Amino acid sequence: MMGRVLAAAVRRQLSVLMLGVVLAVGNAAAIAFAPSMAQLLFLPLVVLALALLVLGLLSFQNRPACFVVQPQIPAFGTPVPAWRAGLGVCLLLPVSAEVGALIRSIRQDNLWPPELILDISWLLLVALLLAEAWRGRGVQLRPHGVQQSWILGSLTVPWEALPVAQTAMPAEQAAALRLAYAEPQLVRQRGIPWRRHALRTDNVDPRFLAAAIHHYVRHPDHRAAIGSHAEHQRLLAELPARPGGGRWSA
Repeated sequence: MMGRVLAAAVRRQLSVLMLGVVLAVGNAAAIAFAPSMAQLLFLPLVVLALALLVLGLLSFQNRPACFVVQPQIPAFGTPVPAWRAGLGVCLLLPVSAEVGALIRSIRQDNLWPPELILDISWLLLVALLLAEAWRGRGVQLRPHGVQQSWILGSLTVPWEALPVAQTAMPAEQAAALRLAYAEPQLVRQRGIPWRRHALRTDNVDPRFLAAAIHHYVRHPDHRAAIGSHAEHQRLLAELPARPGGGRWSA
């Protein structure tokens, strides 16, 4: 049951973000211009924020062993985790209350400069998180290599930069997949990459990601087909069995 809820949250992530922005704007306007209405909205918004926070925390345990097929790029991308949108909206609602109070202080000519700086800082932080959730980028397997991007930069690792020998299999709940480079001079980074020697695994089974990368390192003849549904099915069928038994499946 919870797995279906989390899957629906991922599919409707943009709708969740848009709803959160609309509610935040309405909450800020109510606090600034209609305090009595803001009091009525307070409890429902608190319940919504807590529900999104709980959903985000639960999504940390839901790491699917599959890729999102992106033929238009082409690439196999890791799914967008539900916690990004949930946490972003959860933080946006209290920030909107601060913004509403700030607007009210400006209207009453009672502005305290440090409060303005603090509110702007919080708003920028939440905007960064929401932008990251909106873009939905994470780790992508592409015909030329592995790419990891986020709002501030990206890391591109050509297949030739990775060693043929497979490194130790990561733990099931590993926070990141560490990378070893056989040709580090081939690795390229733009802006401020998330990390140079690790891939984020908050939205994918790290063992599955490690097995898929190792497969394409050892089988360069299959790289050109990355991004197609047929190749995704072939990959799932040919990967070694899960640790502990069983096959990978979408």
